[in-house]
Parts: sequence; C-alpha cells; structure tokens
Amino acid sequence: MGLDDRDALHTLRAAVDADLVGRFYTRWFAVDATARDLFPPDLAHQRHNFAHALSWLLTELIAQRADEPVAFLAQLGRDHRKYGVIGAHYDTLGTALLATLRSELRDRWDDRVAEAAGDTVALLVGVMRGAADADGGLPYHDGTVIDHIRATRDVSIVRLQLDQPLNYHPGQYVSVQVPQWPRRWRYLSPSIPADPGGAIEFHVRSVTGGMVSTAIIGETRPGDRWRLSNPHGALHVDRDGGDVLMVAGSTGLAPLRTLVMDLCRYGVNPRVHLFFGGRFPCDLYDLRTLWEIASTNPWLSVTPVSEFATDPPWATDYPDVQPPRGLHVRQNGLLPDVVTRYGGWGDRQILICGGPDMVAATKAALIAKGAPPERIQHDPLY
Repeated sequence: MGLDDRDALHTLRAAVDADLVGRFYTRWFAVDATARDLFPPDLAHQRHNFAHALSWLLTELIAQRADEPVAFLAQLGRDHRKYGVIGAHYDTLGTALLATLRSELRDRWDDRVAEAAGDTVALLVGVMRGAADADGGLPYHDGTVIDHIRATRDVSIVRLQLDQPLNYHPGQYVSVQVPQWPRRWRYLSPSIPADPGGAIEFHVRSVTGGMVSTAIIGETRPGDRWRLSNPHGALHVDRDGGDVLMVAGSTGLAPLRTLVMDLCRYGVNPRVHLFFGGRFPCDLYDLRTLWEIASTNPWLSVTPVSEFATDPPWATDYPDVQPPRGLHVRQNGLLPDVVTRYGGWGDRQILICGGPDMVAATKAALIAKGAPPERIQHDPLY
C-alpha cells in the first residue's frame, strides 16, 4: 500500500524526533564523509528543523494531501543547491535515512512499514533532486556590504550591493550566510522591494544566544561578502481582497515595509493599518520612514506601540527615532493587547511579522476576537 497505508505512516511519524534525526546524520556522515562539510559544526538547529519537516511531511501524507508536500520538497531541493548538494548526496541520504528508520523501528518493521518508509524516502529524495536538477538559475547570490547603521542597541540596518540582481516578491525572505559564521544560514527579510540594480537592505535584531545575529550587529563592516539564497515565503497583500491589518514587532517590520513600499506604486490601494511595536519607544527605529510614506499616501495609517512609556538611559547613544508631528500618537502596552483593543479586525487581510512568541500571541488574540484564521498570514514560526 505504501503511501496509502495510513497505519504504517502513523508508525513512521511516531518514531520521528530530533534524536532519530541525530542518529540519521551520524549514519549519513559515516557513509558519505563529503556530506559533513555541507553543515555547520553544531547540528542542533539542523536536527530540529529536519525533524519538524519530516514529521510535517508524514502528517500531510497521512491526511492524503500531496500538493503542499510536493511543493515544499521541490522548494527545499532548489534551496539546497546553495549548500553545494549534488546528486550523489541524495543517494547516500536516502540510504542512510531508510537504514535509520529500519533500525529505530526494528520491533515493528514489517512489510507494510518497510514499503511506506521506502516510498516516503523515495518521494523526499526524488522530488528534491528533480527540482534541483530542473532549476537552471543561480544557486545563490553573493553581495558586498556597503553600509551598516546601528539603528538601536539591538538593531542594525545592513545594505548590500549584489553581484547579480535577486528577484523576489515583496514579503518574501531569504537565508543568509555571513563571513563570521560560514555554513550557518539564517533567515532575513529584505526591507525594500527587489531592485533591478542589485541593491538590497536587511533589518537585523540581535537575539539572545543568537551567534549569527550578534555577529552581524557587532562585527559587520563595509566590504564584507554575504551569500544569499533564493527567496522563500508567500506573504502578500491582495489588492482586491479588502482592507489590510499589519502587525510588526521590531524587525518584523522589514517584510511589511517592503509590501507597503510596493503598494506606493499604485494610485488606488486598500486601506492599510500598520501597528509597529517595540519594547521601548527607541526600539521603533523606522518611524521616520513610515511617517514619510503615510504623509503622502492617505490609505496608510500607522500606530506606534511600545511596552514601556519611556526610554532607558542607553537610548541616547543611538539615533533619535522620533518622527515629526503627524504620525499617530504612540500607544503603550503589549502589541497583541493594543491591536485587539481596536477591535477584532475580522473583515481585514491580516499579516503578522516578528518574533515567534509575539506572532503566536497576536494570532491567538485576534482569533479570540473573531478574526478568521484563514485570513491571517505569517511566516513559519520554527
């Protein structure tokens, strides 16, 4: 029965966790030593992501949904070209993954489970390799840092000039590798629409314990060479889909700012209400840009939100972020509370960007107020 055998697929999914994935990587690197050079020294992040993706894939197969898994695997295969993955790596990956599943499930390994496992691994490897082979574009884009602005203590604005222009839709994100941490890719969202001349800008916030973000903010210099993947994500505004609510926490502003800038190309737009939040007033680092856009585009309303009403002493060491008069009065409180204080927003397209905790809390608060879950967009939280 293979992929139609839901009981066998349930057995496979129950076995998948970070420990199993760790044993898979150990087996794979023993079979193919060249595969180890594709990954950073610390595999904890990679183990978590692969375990999550494999569990999700099996869940979709159990539900007999094929379209989204195939599209996901195809994108994964195209994206893995940036690591230097070649066809031989897929062969050894499939062999190692199947052997790991067999070893993990040795007490329950029968013909049905073996067939389901074989078909799942064949689907994963086949779609990824096929999509990678069919993609004739560049596997990655290199660029040079031309400007680094410390906007706040925790936020940097980094501008690059790419060797070749990168085409992406407003709201999409890319994975980035910086010279301070080779082979450690991190997701960032461009904060300006795609530029035919190759200019691109990122807003980066330092995350506690985050080696890459800390290195970007503390060590990035003009002249550094960055490597960018091809774009991911489907965050978007449907100009015919009604009015829009945007909720941005800190540098979660970047993709929403890109969408707003793209809307400026049109004479008529749906109304957009953007809540931009931070911990302190000084964390609202891009209010001046938002004020300039809102002052000439009446369809855009901006509500600044800060958890605390006053700035800490260290704020004076960084640029003044207060906009000229004309922007909406700043609100105080937690972002989900302030947003839902205005209503349920059930009639809006809703886009939420920021840290995973903020996104989850805001989404839950909006749903509790009556917003339809299917109207809410956000990037993956893991």
